[in-house]
Amino acid sequence: MRNATFQPRSARASTGGDTPPQLTDVLPAPVRVEPATGVEFILTPGTTIRTTAGPAAAAVGRYLADLLRRPTGYPLPIVPAGPADAPGGISLLLTGTDHGPAGERRARNGSPAEGYRLDVGATGVVVRARTAAGLFYGVQTLRQLLPPKIEAGRRQPGPWAIPGGVIEDHPRFGYRGAMLDVARHFFAVPDVLRFIDHLARYKLNHLHLHLTDDQGWRIAVDSWPRLTSVGGSTEVDGGPGGYYRREEYAEIVAYAAARHITVVPEIDLPGHTNAALNAYGELAPDGEAPPEYTGTDVGFSAVDVDNERTYQFVDDVLGEVAALTPGPYLHVGGDEAFTLGSADYTRFMDRVQRIVTGHGKRVLGWHQLAVAEHSPGRVIQYWGTSTEDPVVTAAVRGGAKLVLSPGNRTYLDMKYTDATPLGKDWAGLVEVRAAYDWDPGSYLTGVPAGAVLGVEAPLWTETIRTVSDVEFMTFPRLPAIAELGWSPASTHDWADFRVRLAGQGARWSTAGITFHRSPEVPWAGAPVVPEPRPAVAATTVPATPPADAPPATTPDSPPGDDQPLAIT
Repeated sequence: MRNATFQPRSARASTGGDTPPQLTDVLPAPVRVEPATGVEFILTPGTTIRTTAGPAAAAVGRYLADLLRRPTGYPLPIVPAGPADAPGGISLLLTGTDHGPAGERRARNGSPAEGYRLDVGATGVVVRARTAAGLFYGVQTLRQLLPPKIEAGRRQPGPWAIPGGVIEDHPRFGYRGAMLDVARHFFAVPDVLRFIDHLARYKLNHLHLHLTDDQGWRIAVDSWPRLTSVGGSTEVDGGPGGYYRREEYAEIVAYAAARHITVVPEIDLPGHTNAALNAYGELAPDGEAPPEYTGTDVGFSAVDVDNERTYQFVDDVLGEVAALTPGPYLHVGGDEAFTLGSADYTRFMDRVQRIVTGHGKRVLGWHQLAVAEHSPGRVIQYWGTSTEDPVVTAAVRGGAKLVLSPGNRTYLDMKYTDATPLGKDWAGLVEVRAAYDWDPGSYLTGVPAGAVLGVEAPLWTETIRTVSDVEFMTFPRLPAIAELGWSPASTHDWADFRVRLAGQGARWSTAGITFHRSPEVPWAGAPVVPEPRPAVAATTVPATPPADAPPATTPDSPPGDDQPLAIT
């Protein structure tokens, strides 16, 4: 239990659209929750938002005001913060110091700098944090304490009550992310911004963009213009493709940064490169440009690792992408290069890693990269389905850190059931409980918890064409991964989580978010009943993944009219 008054949520109904939220409904689960029975704060037309001096707190204040103004219709002016005990408003205070046990306890690889304290009393709300990131996460918690209609894109009737009490919170892991594959199917800037807002709701702080693959190249590189003029013109099933101009990529990066999300760009090498080779045949092993590819097989393409021009290409591309990306990571892929021998692969990736560090970035790559030499600060992303990988374990002993993305737990493109109209099943069927019921800190045998930076949920888009498709496969599994990344291991409880998750459904419906109504979750109006634990077998990823089934369309309705919120 997180506090003495905690009531297991499995003992009460899930939060529907008309049920007032409680402090214990928050997702991800906070470190400490102390409800104040019978106390609430009511937003009124006279409520103000008060921020400490400086642009960081003011930006969070504007974000909160934008969230609240449309549904409430209240002006919610942003004013300088006064005395801490001044009544009648919402105070967002950057303190520069930790507050309470949540700030004093350092979680494994988590950052108390991302922590916050939220106090709700009858006369006002106060969010305190050391940093703007912590303040922003406190605002996301406050958002969940308002009725679900707060997510509406137009004015709604009140009242707007916030339950009283105290929450102290900070993340367990420092890396909490999701990946969007924009290479197999291209997603325009507004679609990516909407996805970023979904990450922000659940305190995720990394967006991994899979920018290149056999089917398309999605980021402009001035020194190699045909990458986009040729390589950007295709996608799976022969669609029109597309790419991000430099200013569009910068817009994505800035929008994410305003929500305390770091963009991790991926340039997949040495395989998954048919789009690049189609644009520049000189980089192919035989010097000839292959035809464009719009299917879904993998492992058939690779650059010429014996050609110095290839390394000039890698240096130019990674250099330009690094210059556009303020975050610390460049993801270099490294998976499924089936046409290369082990020695050639290792030699190539050793050199690629040196190029990355030469541009001032940390190497991040899929776990096949573990065989290459260790690069200072290197991070390996594990996507296998086995809980044992001696090569990865050896890389960790050599100094590598891990981001965990096991395919049978975190892959958002895996089908929920055999009947799911989208997705694939090479890693098995991944319902919500399978996504939630594991511990990143002890998942891989022989890997200490201190080597795990965090978790990431990848969404591959071979069968995903629209924003509605993205959301249907993302929700409700993304919040499960978010909780694993944020919440203390001591709060991990499926019976509790599934009821809190059910309460999110009314919010998603109000916001126009398409989601899978998993039978494992007691959505509003359905009884809370025990469920058998699903079996999730640890398997080995096949050396050559099977060909994909033909894509299908989702029957769900498209998203509603709420748009990404701007922060200025």
